[in-house]
Amino acid sequence: MANTIKASVVQASTAAYSLSDTLDKLEKYTRLAKERDGAQLAVFPEAFIGGYPKMSTFGIVVGDRKPEGRDEFVRYAKAAIEIPSPAITRIEQVSKETNVFIVVGVIERDNGTLYCTVVFVDPERGYVGKHRKLMPTAMERVIWGQGDGSTLPVLEKTFESSSEPGTTVKTKLSATICWENYMPLLRTYYYSQGTQIYCAPTVDARPVWQNTMTHVALEGRCFVLSACQYAQEKDYPPDHAVANADARDPNNVMIAGGSVIISPLGKVLAGPLRDGEGIISAELDLDDVLRGKFDLDVTGHYARNDGEPVHIPSGLIRVLIVGSSTAVFEFRLREPPSTSVQ
Repeated sequence: MANTIKASVVQASTAAYSLSDTLDKLEKYTRLAKERDGAQLAVFPEAFIGGYPKMSTFGIVVGDRKPEGRDEFVRYAKAAIEIPSPAITRIEQVSKETNVFIVVGVIERDNGTLYCTVVFVDPERGYVGKHRKLMPTAMERVIWGQGDGSTLPVLEKTFESSSEPGTTVKTKLSATICWENYMPLLRTYYYSQGTQIYCAPTVDARPVWQNTMTHVALEGRCFVLSACQYAQEKDYPPDHAVANADARDPNNVMIAGGSVIISPLGKVLAGPLRDGEGIISAELDLDDVLRGKFDLDVTGHYARNDGEPVHIPSGLIRVLIVGSSTAVFEFRLREPPSTSVQ
């Protein structure tokens, strides 16, 4: 059992687009995860810093944009952070003081474009990488730009064993944001890079999301740590859009949580957490990854890299994650079998 670490998933909301208040929440929950559960890794939800504008329309209809929607975007953009920035420095400080590796969803501002991003912060090295969401979902495309293959890190991190102090545990971590988890080639890329701790920050609180996370854990033979926001109307500015403007109530739920930790063999180790903010934690035995790979390695012994016969023209299918040659998937297709009778 020496190959173990303690990991926590934080279920919490942005503090009404207030950067300082949200950073205070990040520090509070990181310290609680460390002090109460001995966490060495803490995963926060999608858009935790900057906010997820649930129910907002930004004044958009096809062919027209309203002035009040532009003003709403100004407010939203001002709540976003740059990388690097004082906000990143604050997260680095929290990580260093608690000795917790932090994975957190942020809204990143790069000149005039916003990105839904995850940042990775190491207690010793500080900010070590980021992942920008490749494909914003539906209306998200109005407010967020698309990421590309330049930000698909699978990071190596050495932790001290949680069960045998003095020994070390080497791990590989990645992050896939919300509905990116429905992109098969992206999942395959991360599996091919050997991800063991598959972080999945999200705002998808549907019960069916649990099925998705279990599938990913089983398919990739990796630990899945899904952190979802839990947000009520009171967690947004008073004039923020809500589901029913005629029945505003500070306690109405906007995002319903469902954070969960799942093992490489599909066992739920903690969660799903419902009905409020909080922290779930579990001990991760990294040997469970190899136990799972024993009979299923979808980019190794359980893959057919020569390609199966398919009835489409032969040749090369080349799939690019836009903007980088570091994430290229190639599939060479064989000629379909002859149907002629000799």
